[in-house]
Amino acid sequence: MATRKMKQRVSQARTATPKNLRVMKFQVKRVKAEMGKVREDQECIREEESKIRGQFDEIERQCDKLKEETEMIVKQSVRTHIKLVLMFNILKAREAGNSVRAATLSHFLRELVSMERANNASSDDEVKG
Repeated sequence: MATRKMKQRVSQARTATPKNLRVMKFQVKRVKAEMGKVREDQECIREEESKIRGQFDEIERQCDKLKEETEMIVKQSVRTHIKLVLMFNILKAREAGNSVRAATLSHFLRELVSMERANNASSDDEVKG
């Protein structure tokens, strides 16, 4: 018996009465409005993702630039250290009276400095050109 009454209620609920139609139309409008809001939210999320992706690319570019600059500074520091060691050895050779060694080291230091200047000049030309 309980099942017969339930079937009757379900069949009555399915019938299209004006009240049921109004309720269904209202629900459809509400769902469409919610879908519109969701669509707007998704578009906003896409825009933010694009903006963040651009910022990430910029940060990555800056990171690469910093790596290059750091590498250049390290190389420059190594060259400076080598020149200081040469100068120190030149002074020690002069103190010891070893003029041949001092002259050889001085010549090597001059060659090293002239090579650096030539490299810097060619680097400057590349940057300007």
